[in-house]
Amino acid sequence: MTVTQLGMPKVFHGTGNIVAEESFTSFAGRELKNEQLRANLGFATHTIREKRANVVGELPDWEDLRTAGSEIKQEVMARLPELLEQFEKNFTERGGHVHWARDADEANQIALDIIREQEVEEVIKIKSMATQETGLNEFLEEQGISAVETDLAEEIVQMGEDKPSHILVPAIHRNRSEIRDIFLKKMPGVNPDISDNPAELAEASRHHLREKFFRNKVAISGANFGVADSGTLTIVESEGNGRMCLTLPDTLISFMGIEKLVPTFQDLEVFLQLLPRSSTGERMNPYTSMWSGVTPGDGPQNLHVILMDNGRTAALADEMGRQALHCIRCSACMNVCPVYERAGGHAYGSVYPGPIGAILSPLLTGVEAEENNSLPYASSLCGACYEACPVKINIPDVLVHLRGKDVDAKHGKGEEGTKRQAPDQMDAIMAGAKAMFSNSKLLGLAERGLPAGRLAAGRDHKINWLPGLVGGWTKYRDIPEPPKQAFRHWWKKNKKNGSKQRAGSEKVDIDALMAKNAGLADQLHNQHASEAQDQREGAEKQAQELKKEQRRDPEIARRENELLKDTESDSAENQGKAQGSQEGRD
Repeated sequence: MTVTQLGMPKVFHGTGNIVAEESFTSFAGRELKNEQLRANLGFATHTIREKRANVVGELPDWEDLRTAGSEIKQEVMARLPELLEQFEKNFTERGGHVHWARDADEANQIALDIIREQEVEEVIKIKSMATQETGLNEFLEEQGISAVETDLAEEIVQMGEDKPSHILVPAIHRNRSEIRDIFLKKMPGVNPDISDNPAELAEASRHHLREKFFRNKVAISGANFGVADSGTLTIVESEGNGRMCLTLPDTLISFMGIEKLVPTFQDLEVFLQLLPRSSTGERMNPYTSMWSGVTPGDGPQNLHVILMDNGRTAALADEMGRQALHCIRCSACMNVCPVYERAGGHAYGSVYPGPIGAILSPLLTGVEAEENNSLPYASSLCGACYEACPVKINIPDVLVHLRGKDVDAKHGKGEEGTKRQAPDQMDAIMAGAKAMFSNSKLLGLAERGLPAGRLAAGRDHKINWLPGLVGGWTKYRDIPEPPKQAFRHWWKKNKKNGSKQRAGSEKVDIDALMAKNAGLADQLHNQHASEAQDQREGAEKQAQELKKEQRRDPEIARRENELLKDTESDSAENQGKAQGSQEGRD
């Protein structure tokens, strides 16, 4: 009998514009010096944040919606193969064509082949994170095909030969004056006297794009959601350019990540409430477009969807990290992130910036990829992103998880028990600390040498420079000069009658120590619980007395009013008698 070794399926990591060319730390260091960028980001993120808070506050069941969104996405991840096949079947039955792409290169090539079948040299596009991820525009340009962005912000980025820095607002790093200058340089036929008024800028873009909408036969889009039980694709947008692209051309090519599915049309209802409120701070999107197939004589007659993996299967295999695939690209996490607000989106080196980018990009490419292994550290772990996420992605936990994987990749032992990399400064510091804290004599010697650090302090009694890795601390902070002697030495000198130091060779009787301290924890707990109970009872007593006063007040007020009325009545009667007597006298 012949035995055939099938092996294990290979997991493909993602490629394209999700791989940073420079570490976050290095890039962010430069961006922090750009005051204009920080001012633009601060204004934009705070404005969107306030709008979001207002519309979210209107919904009493907002937390229930978040939970529903999270649970639907968990179901999608658990049933992904089945739902993808269901979507393919329904989309195909309605006249569409489904293509599968393992990575960015395959997705781009499929799109190119379809475009060449139509014999065109220009296509129009809707803002799409998936095509930004694959670098479609750059790829088509190399093949002699021009891809025209029709979203205003994407048009600004494209004309400025720039990169997006925000998922929702790609040109968030530009202000109005900079946009006017870009239009004057790159937009054909623009009014040379155009101002930086937003309405004038939008009108100029509208005139520029109008002719392209009617001229082009091929459009390219992304997709916010794909509904498995009907094969429906959905796009939500604010400008109407998407509706033009989805209805006017004869051929429509849509890129969609395989995680964008929802099981049923009813599930879509949850996300159409979560997404606009979390992204633009609106109750609903101005334009919500859905298409389920080809309708003769109405809309595109040549429909294609490219279902793209590009590292998503690898992310799905990570039990903790797979929740990053729940993301609905609302950007709420960016608008509350103190790191993003200061460093900007370009520092992340990926089309997915901010907190979600700090976990999604390394998961798609593998955190072992040197270019992206700095991203999990681009966070203060304050947790604001988790609170803002409409589908409850626990970004801080995933960041910590990825940091652990990065440390394992750099310093852990491989399968053969060998170091993956040569020891670095951190390894040396940790090894020294381990030796010192496990030996009291070494620790004592180190403490005796500590006062020598006073020599490094200047006249201001502060250490403001240290070499090597620890210099990262003194780069932004000062260290007070060390004391003249360690505490243990001071104690030994001044508290001669204190407890004697245990000899190094003397073993600690752990059982006796535990027996001596048995019950202390319960005792302290009961003591604190009793104090807390007394405080609660005191507060409740005061609250009851206050309520009695409040109940008593209306009664007192009623009696006071009656007395006042009686007094006024008597006074009026007496006055009338007085006037009558006066009139009588007249």
